[in-house]
Amino acid sequence: MSGTLFLPEAGGKVRLAGGEVRLDGDRIALVNAPERASNGRIIFPTFCDAHMHLPQFRVIGGHGLPLLEWLDRIVYPAEVRWNDAATARAEVRAAARRLLAAGTTGVAAYATSSSAGARVALEELHEAGLRGYVGQVLMDREAPPELLAPAQRQLEEAAQLRAVGRMAPAVTPRFAISCTPELLAGAARLAHETGWRVQTHLAETAADCARAAELFGGRGYMDIYREAGLLRPGAIFAHAVHVDDTDRQALAASGAVVAHCPTANAFLGSGRMDLAAMHAAGVTVALGSDIGAGPDVSMARVARAMAETALSLGHPAPSPEACFWQITRGNADALGLDDAGRLEEGAAADLLVIEPDIDWQEAPDPLGALLFGWDDRWIRAVITRGRVAHGAMPA
Repeated sequence: MSGTLFLPEAGGKVRLAGGEVRLDGDRIALVNAPERASNGRIIFPTFCDAHMHLPQFRVIGGHGLPLLEWLDRIVYPAEVRWNDAATARAEVRAAARRLLAAGTTGVAAYATSSSAGARVALEELHEAGLRGYVGQVLMDREAPPELLAPAQRQLEEAAQLRAVGRMAPAVTPRFAISCTPELLAGAARLAHETGWRVQTHLAETAADCARAAELFGGRGYMDIYREAGLLRPGAIFAHAVHVDDTDRQALAASGAVVAHCPTANAFLGSGRMDLAAMHAAGVTVALGSDIGAGPDVSMARVARAMAETALSLGHPAPSPEACFWQITRGNADALGLDDAGRLEEGAAADLLVIEPDIDWQEAPDPLGALLFGWDDRWIRAVITRGRVAHGAMPA
């Protein structure tokens, strides 16, 4: 297929060039880009989302509540539904359709505390053509009893999960408030024994931090995870809004990843993560929708919110080039999906084909025109593993 190729390169750079991409099975066989960009079709690598909750797609838009009350009134009732595996399967299929329609094929996702629901999520996301991670949510307190189980039972259940194709399990303690010290320490052991990635939430709101301190003898959020053994390379800590320089230095030194979730932080009034401070400290930052606190499935819209949040803090905004790089190669690299988020020979044949209805190339900033004018209706095809998963294969 031919068109303008969106080519994310090392160091946060992007090159636009006219050319063609040829596929061979589930791999990119050829990338030939000798020409100037044109105004027609644009071929991207598909997008990656570094933080989302699969059961929460059905409750997007529960507005006007702070985090802890929102969990109690909106989220936990939705997650109880996943105790029925058939319901979980139907909801994962619906979520996968929405993700593909928005051009997202790479995910770091949460299921619920149901082990059957987590298995269903791994199976269905693989079947839909997605890749990445899904975790059984570990929690043994501070939630409805239908979502809780003793720490050892949950750890044994989670340890039985297995990868399905390109979807792998992740060790997923929900957050410090919902986990006893025993469960957090067990989660760290499970990650060490299996080599699986860890994903959890860190310092999302001031109230969240205060409650965690009450439950853990006054300890700071970062200290709780460090002492449990969860501060480890590749661990994904979502939000990290209410952290200080010492916390950022610890994150950087550990090789952990922060999943910045600007749309969700704004929706719940949680605060604004300081992206510039994270970068200055050397923290690896990815970008997440945090569905369903986040109201936007489209990663282009989440990337735009990243720029807007930086401006609201009085900092220079990430450029449109940096925003698009983040949701393609940047997120893929942060998640360890080393053959995703790029158009390169030998990379995964996961492609997004769009046809903008704006004259983007004649704009003062062509990538800015695409980012701020993004419309999912531009999407003509989403290709995963070399096959069309949404839309129709272009000529």
